[in-house]
Parts: sequence; C-alpha cells; structure tokens
Amino acid sequence: MKVSGPVSAGFAPALVQWQRRDGRHGLPWQGTRDPYRVWLSEIMLQQTQVSTVLGYYPRFLDRFPDVHALAAASEDEVMSMWSGLGYYSRARNLHRCARTVVSEHGGSFPATSSVLATLPGIGDSTAAAIAAFCHGERVSIADGNVRRVLSRLLAFEGDLSQARAQRELWQLAQSLLPEHPSADDMVAYTQGLMDLGAGVCTLRQPACERCPVAGLCEARRSNTTDRFPVKTKRVARRHESWWLLVLRKTEAGQLSIWLERRPPRGIWAGLHCVPVAGDDAQALVVAGDHAGAARHLPALAHALTHRELRLHPVLVDLVPGAAEPATTNGRWVPMEQLSDVGLPAPVRSLLQQLPG
Repeated sequence: MKVSGPVSAGFAPALVQWQRRDGRHGLPWQGTRDPYRVWLSEIMLQQTQVSTVLGYYPRFLDRFPDVHALAAASEDEVMSMWSGLGYYSRARNLHRCARTVVSEHGGSFPATSSVLATLPGIGDSTAAAIAAFCHGERVSIADGNVRRVLSRLLAFEGDLSQARAQRELWQLAQSLLPEHPSADDMVAYTQGLMDLGAGVCTLRQPACERCPVAGLCEARRSNTTDRFPVKTKRVARRHESWWLLVLRKTEAGQLSIWLERRPPRGIWAGLHCVPVAGDDAQALVVAGDHAGAARHLPALAHALTHRELRLHPVLVDLVPGAAEPATTNGRWVPMEQLSDVGLPAPVRSLLQQLPG
C-alpha cells in the first residue's frame, strides 16, 4: 500500500523545509543523538503535554544521567521522580527497559527500530523515533498525533480503533518518507510530523491556514477535517468515588503517615498510597479503634484518561502509644521522607496540605 502522485512527491520536502524554518527547535531533548535522552523524552511525552514534561525531564536527568544510573536505581527512586506525570506503567517499563539495555545490550541502545521495539515499553512508534533521531533510519513514526495528520492528509477512511487500519496507515506513512534522506533530513522530517500534529493539525480547530501541506490535504479540500481520524470505538468515562484514609501519628517529635503499596495492576499501580476504601464505612473499619477520631476533609476531583475520581479524605490522628491500624500492608513514613517515595500526584498534594 503506497501513496502516489503529488502527495507522495510533495509531502516530505514541504514538511522538512517547514520544520527547519518554523518548527520547534528549543526543546531540551532536541539537538542530541544520545538514544538515552531521546528515549526518555519520547516515553515522557506519551499522552503528556510538552509543558508538563519540561518540568520533569531535567530533574530526571539530574538524578539518572545515563542508562546505567537508571538501571541501578530502585523502583521506589524511579517512581518518586515520576510522581505526578501519570500513566505509571511507563515508569515501571522505563526502569525495566534500562535494566534490559544494561544486562542484554552492554548499556548501549540497539541502533535499529526493529530491535528497539523488542525492549520493554518501547512500541513501534517510539522505536522509530529513536532510530530516526539518533541514527537517521528511514522509518516513520505513527503516534496518535501523526495518525491524525496523515488520516486528514489522505482522507483515510480506515477505522483507527482497529489494529488492521493502524497497520494500513503506517504502510502509507512509510511511502511518504523522504526518498533518499540524510540523517539530518530524517531528524527534520520526524520532528516535523510531531510539530505538525502538536501545533497545527490539532484535534479541534486545526490551523489549516498555517499548514505547510494544506495544498495536498484531501480533508481540507473537501472541508471534512472534522471527520478524521475515523475512530468508532470510544471508551466511556467512568465515575468512581474513593475514600482515602489518612492515618497520622507523632512520636518523638516526628510526624509520620501510614502508606501502603498499591496493587501491581490498576490505577496508581505499584505506587505508595494511603489506604483506599470503597466507602466511608470501609475506611472507618480500617481505622479500627481510631475511627472515633476521624475528620472528614473536603472532597477532591481527579481526572484520569477514562475515569473521573471523587476522592474523599478521612484524616485520623493516632494518639501516642495507640495500637497500629487494622491493616498490615504498609509502613509509617516520616513526612520529611515523602519526597523520596513514589506517590500519586493528588495524594502527594493532599498530604502537603493537611490541616494541623
């Protein structure tokens, strides 16, 4: 499956020229061919805005400057640095991938997209980005933004909620690549696809007047940009209420919070968290003998990709010498050590703002 005609001939040259003139050039992960730094940025940018990643990327590199440092770290260290970025499976796979690169590839990332895609947490599009940016491989990325760009460009009618249509679109993307690109051409082309999807061909109200390939775009010609990409399967948002039991105690002048490890799958998987209950009664059961001291704090809203959480904090201060909480899956963590623990962002914020 290939694209032919004016679109095939004109798309890549126009995109490369536009990116060099008008694309993004000041991002901290640009201008490097270090696979570790490119890989880290690509993982962080999955379903996360650039403005958010800009705050995490340099701090993460300061703590883990190379793949060996990341591989040697504990999971708790990695999770604590990731806390607030969300989609925490990315952090666990990041850690697994670093250890695999060190143990099976001598600390050097593979040079081809096909081998990169076999590493934990690296899908085909991320593998293509690393190979194109770092080694000039002639291969197309195909993340969500790029699929939107290409589906509008080609008026692609395939249902992108289906794997078969995704494969067909990727084959078309391959046929649009520069014919005989230099390594620098592949960097500009790949970055251009990202820039076009992020800032011009946006999901709503695309800026077609600023698009370098508007004259080639089938959806613009037929005034149907709102129809693409075609994606019939939609995941309904669920609404849930959680009760967060905040157990607090002071001993020898040290204030501590009771934290438990979340299950390995599901929301906030693998992170530390205060005990979670399905309703107020369950939370008070966990509080046990201390339930009478419970204080109900204002509820908090927290949005996830496919869920809306309503969080109900219940604060319980244990008196000195009181019995331990009626749960064994946890430990007391001093307040001053919370920065070293991987916590969900809303829980971290809650603990930082507890009343006296």
